[in-house]
Amino acid sequence: QVQLVESGGGLVQAGGSLRLSCAASGNIFSINTMGWYRQAPGEQRELVATITRGGSTNYAHSVEGRFTISRDNAKNTVYLQMNNLKPEDTAVYYCKAVLPPLYQPYWGQGTQVTVSS
Repeated sequence: QVQLVESGGGLVQAGGSLRLSCAASGNIFSINTMGWYRQAPGEQRELVATITRGGSTNYAHSVEGRFTISRDNAKNTVYLQMNNLKPEDTAVYYCKAVLPPLYQPYWGQGTQVTVSS
């Protein structure tokens, strides 16, 4: 079994920065893709950014140029550096990891990010 624990959420003012971390633990040989998703109240969960084991990244249009996803494979950890935060970034942010050989997805419990205007 695999567990994902997010950290780094909090309250910041518009224009500020925040860095989220997600550490995976448990029975892990390797991790394929890791990513961040978010869900605002009353809305569907949406993709924020993903990164493959080899470092290829993908971003939602709304965050591209402001957010940067990275990972440390030795630590089984993925990060999300969020700059120039906007009130519309307010949401619960969830970490996701996909593990081989069956591409099984695992989710973290989420961390709250609140951006005040």
